[in-house]
Amino acid sequence: MMRKTLALFSLSLGIAFVSPVRSVVAQVRIMTMPPLPTTPSRVAQPVIIPTIPPTVPQPQPQPSVTPATPALKPIGLSNNCTPTNACLGWDDQLFWGGKEKGKAGDRQALIESIDHSLRYLQNPSAAKIYQNYPIKEITLDRVRRSLLRFRQLVLTSKSPAELQAAVRREFTFYQSVGNDGKGTVKFTAYYEPIYEASRVPTSEFKYPIYQLPSNFDQWEKPHPKRIELEGKDGLLGKDSPLSGLELFWFRDRFDAYLVHIQGSAKLELTDGTVTGVGYANGTDYPWTSIGRELLNDGKITQKQATMPGIINFFEQNPSAMDDYLPRWERFVFFRDKGNTPATGSIGVPVTPERSIATDKSLMPPGALALVNTSFPYVGNGGNLEYRRVSRFVLDQDTGSAIKTPGRVDYFMGTGKVAGERAGVTGGNGTLYYLLLKR
Repeated sequence: MMRKTLALFSLSLGIAFVSPVRSVVAQVRIMTMPPLPTTPSRVAQPVIIPTIPPTVPQPQPQPSVTPATPALKPIGLSNNCTPTNACLGWDDQLFWGGKEKGKAGDRQALIESIDHSLRYLQNPSAAKIYQNYPIKEITLDRVRRSLLRFRQLVLTSKSPAELQAAVRREFTFYQSVGNDGKGTVKFTAYYEPIYEASRVPTSEFKYPIYQLPSNFDQWEKPHPKRIELEGKDGLLGKDSPLSGLELFWFRDRFDAYLVHIQGSAKLELTDGTVTGVGYANGTDYPWTSIGRELLNDGKITQKQATMPGIINFFEQNPSAMDDYLPRWERFVFFRDKGNTPATGSIGVPVTPERSIATDKSLMPPGALALVNTSFPYVGNGGNLEYRRVSRFVLDQDTGSAIKTPGRVDYFMGTGKVAGERAGVTGGNGTLYYLLLKR
């Protein structure tokens, strides 16, 4: 599952699951979501470090699902919704361009994301999942036909209004019951961070991440804790039980730690090449929020509980990492996956702003969906401003913190800006799956 994402992502330290990525140095899941803006936009406020679990899989109980309560229910749509740009299905990002918007639309990106889902639906694993999907009218064939028809509409529609009208006319909207049975869904975002690293240890790059031991499935429990595997200062080296399994080395200890939280990252290496690391496995310990630990100990204030605030604290007090980083006892192992795109839990690449992660025990994998919520965008002067949007997406990922019908994680993309946006994404909205009426 891609879920992993940090990079300053608001350093909220919490997360989702894309196979390869979730990134960050700046981001993470937000524990307390701000309410959706009631005005067209607002300047993003500092994000409080979340205390929810990170992107990588965490040992935690599975939520119980009552078979008698379907996660999705078909709804009727009004025929006289006005203004049309405030109604479900208005996705102007597909048609951006010209003097007003100043940037090209992402129609081709959506087409590619649809094609990824169509490829997934050809797999025997998809057929098996849909054979047992609890909502009987949502079948693999219907999902596939819906994607093919929607793909055609995206290619031929000349405006947001034309696409909106066709979708509302031809598709049934299945709404998620949300976390309250009334359709309320909490949204967060994740991204793929980029870090500098080295294939070999040097005096500058000395903090390693490790590949999975070949006999890991034979390790006795309780597993060794983080401090036993890497040392209090992260430099246990040859005295570590993992000596010889080093995969890459980082300049900054906290960067390496963030990759553990996110479970994956893209790496720009000192030899000029680019690669990526993905989650391979991890020891059996629960999530501990370092931000929450700092707050509880009075080391930072609530206002400082942002990614920049935490980084600043450790820059001013580097020795404090020896005390705080080992408090998260879980240790994550990685694999070198090469310079491949971030991949979701269904085994296909995730597309910036067109892929989402949901609870795959409840939601139809690879299906066409529509999210209605607020996301931050870079506005005038470089400030982040929230805009309420209706966005067509594909359900292609999942995550350990993404449970119940009331959670969605939205993939923002790769790099710094994506991380900054993901780090301040958090609020309520609604989620719909779109299936052809016939």
